[in-house]
Amino acid sequence: MAGRDLGMNAGEAGPAAGDREKDAPASAGLDMEGSRRPGTPAATRVGPQVFVRLKLRLIAGNLRGNGVRLAGFILTAVIAVAVAVIGFLVLAMLRMAADEVATDIGIVLFTVFLVGWAVVPLLAFGLDDTLDPSRLALFPLRTGRLAAGMFATSITGVWPVAMLIVTFGAVVGLAVGVVGAVVGVVAVLLQFALCIVTSRLITTALSGVLRTRRGRDVLAISVVFFVLAAQLPNLLLNGGLSSHPAAMLHDVASVLRWTPPGMAAHAAADGGLVAVAELAFLAVLVLVVGRLWIAALRRALVMPDASTEAASVRNSRGLLTRLLPDGPLAAVVGKEFKYARRDPRGRVGWFASVAVTGVMAFSLNQGDTVTGLAQAIGPACLGAVMIGLQSSNSFGIDGRSVWMNSVVYGSGRAWRTDLAGRHLAVAVIAVPLLTTLVVVVALLAKDPLSALPAALTAWGVLGAALGVGAVTSVLVPYTVPERLNAFTGAAPGQGGIAFAASLIAMVGGGLLALPIALPVMFGLTWVSALAVPYGLLISWAGRHLAGDIGFRRYPEILTAISQGS
Repeated sequence: MAGRDLGMNAGEAGPAAGDREKDAPASAGLDMEGSRRPGTPAATRVGPQVFVRLKLRLIAGNLRGNGVRLAGFILTAVIAVAVAVIGFLVLAMLRMAADEVATDIGIVLFTVFLVGWAVVPLLAFGLDDTLDPSRLALFPLRTGRLAAGMFATSITGVWPVAMLIVTFGAVVGLAVGVVGAVVGVVAVLLQFALCIVTSRLITTALSGVLRTRRGRDVLAISVVFFVLAAQLPNLLLNGGLSSHPAAMLHDVASVLRWTPPGMAAHAAADGGLVAVAELAFLAVLVLVVGRLWIAALRRALVMPDASTEAASVRNSRGLLTRLLPDGPLAAVVGKEFKYARRDPRGRVGWFASVAVTGVMAFSLNQGDTVTGLAQAIGPACLGAVMIGLQSSNSFGIDGRSVWMNSVVYGSGRAWRTDLAGRHLAVAVIAVPLLTTLVVVVALLAKDPLSALPAALTAWGVLGAALGVGAVTSVLVPYTVPERLNAFTGAAPGQGGIAFAASLIAMVGGGLLALPIALPVMFGLTWVSALAVPYGLLISWAGRHLAGDIGFRRYPEILTAISQGS
């Protein structure tokens, strides 16, 4: 959420360091050296508006002359507007609920908003340049002024504005009277400011760790627990705790009532003297967290970059690469295995696939809405599609090094061989993983005999997803920058493209999986025997089509995956 918008948040993409000068001027707001050049306008004070203008100019420049990026920006803006409108209406409709229930819901939602602002920027670290203090180390600005500029760029963009609009829905849904509305507006603004400074404090304090490989590994593993925590309410409801939802909501809200976001929601609903005291406490808390953020920023700007430390890398060949004959296929397979082992961005997809599949399987087996073979088939197919999504941008992780392919890839067949090696590496990891997941899911469903048809179906769905991913890799390629966290999907400005590619791959893979998944799910288990040949056929067809397209579109692909990296 925090500054995650389109990735052009370069209001900080190269700022600041230290406290060398109290007032460092910039000519025309752009010369950060503090000196006036001959023939240039008078130097002006570098304020937050300079960072905002720089960010907006970089966004506009990034979109100029690039239809794909413009389409991604429009898609992102449309989604943000939809979220803003729907979220505002949902909170506004709290007025139709009982006062106590509305206040409890507001307290819980405000807490969720703060947690989201604290967690999501960690997942976006690297995707948004403004979250990394190391990119600001050369601007001669005091940390206080730099923090003000970073704060301004954090609230500039469609997603921060959308979240602010959503939060303002609480004023309509909770406030009573004119005085209550005024108190509610102040409460919402303080809640919004607290979310931003909290997210900044966390990302700045952890920035040194997040730039290291070990820190990115820990963050990649932690996504499993984040997904499980997000599913906790659903698991509790399916576990039989839904008989008194109002009482359970009140119990949770009574605990969260004395947290800062709980105080903000209560102040918006109360509007009295207690609300004024709560707002005063929130204002002081925002200032304290802001000062802590400035202190963390000052420390981050003078600490050495641990991500540049040398590390030993073991050079070895895997068993599969030893069995394959020497050539492009074996080389690609070996390279993909190294990516999967060393790059956190390669591992997080596997962790996410396992986590989502496990949560879905456990949820289905807690209720009575889905029974029988569908309890095993559904999660298995979902896991296969999610694993296949990792191949929706096969060349992005290679970046500029793909230019070397032009030296040896002189035909569409060479591109097909490259894609075949990538798919083989994914299959070698995915098939045993899916098999294990299917066995566990079948045991949870108390139907061990469903493991075999479920496994065959999942393998077939994986092949279909890989075939679709091969096509999206050459039609909608995008850049995956180098020094990013495990959750980075695209370079700044290409988030919309990444979302479109993933959506196409998911929808396309899902539709192609229906002919084999639905019959098995409805009891025609013999169809599962056709799943693997069907998946191999779709995968082969996707590679064949993508190889020819990739050979013709090689310059466009290289340009698309080399921007902003």
